[in-house]
Amino acid sequence: MKLALLNELRQQNPIVFNISNFVTVQDVANGLNALGASPIMSEEVAEADELLDISSAVCLNLGAFTQRQVEQIRTVGKLANEKHRPLVVDPVAVGAVAYRKQVATKLFQEFHPDVIRGNAGEIAALADVSWQAKGIDAGEGDGDLVAIAQACAQKLACTVILSGPTDVITDGTRTVKVMNGTPLFQVHVGSGDMLSSIVAAFCAVEDDYFEAAQTACLVFAAIGELITKKTPNLAAGSFTVQLLDGLQLTTVDEIKTVAAYQ
Repeated sequence: MKLALLNELRQQNPIVFNISNFVTVQDVANGLNALGASPIMSEEVAEADELLDISSAVCLNLGAFTQRQVEQIRTVGKLANEKHRPLVVDPVAVGAVAYRKQVATKLFQEFHPDVIRGNAGEIAALADVSWQAKGIDAGEGDGDLVAIAQACAQKLACTVILSGPTDVITDGTRTVKVMNGTPLFQVHVGSGDMLSSIVAAFCAVEDDYFEAAQTACLVFAAIGELITKKTPNLAAGSFTVQLLDGLQLTTVDEIKTVAAYQ
């Protein structure tokens, strides 16, 4: 685990191009900025080419979109591939809404994601494994999460992050589990979207996207765990504030004191 990537990220301040959904766009922008990256948000396809030229990585969120926005997502995804920018996709609720899975499937036929981050229901849906997803939540299932993540990674030829109480990160061959975290991530709607964009930021400073993904997951999860240990009785509102502070101020040495992965 290359935790020194966090210091490199803060030194390089990579620009991350985001198509976010309107529910969490501020969380994503603030989270990236606090960590040390530089966020760019866009809803206009006409500026995509120019923005890609100045960006170091791309994150596409499928959480809330219209037909017009799907066209923008398609264009940006294809440009990211053409310009060799690392591309992270967050397939929100593809396990719960058939239309979203149809859209994601068609998009993946037109561009190639380098990393996909989702919960168990979303990753199972992309791997065509039966799972009872519930909206943006993971839902319920009895499958082997490691096997599901590996199947998705092999099917789509990319690195997959299956987020949950334990994060599973795999490229279909290499697999790591990150055990850090806090249940408060589940009450902050923007946590998952924030992580997806943070993964993109790490991919901007590390060419091995599996390495970048596992390090991003550990950093994010460990920071969440550290702030809950430092500040007892946190609830949803105060957690949001403390999370941003933690992303900005937490050091590599502090993360090492709680890092739990295998």
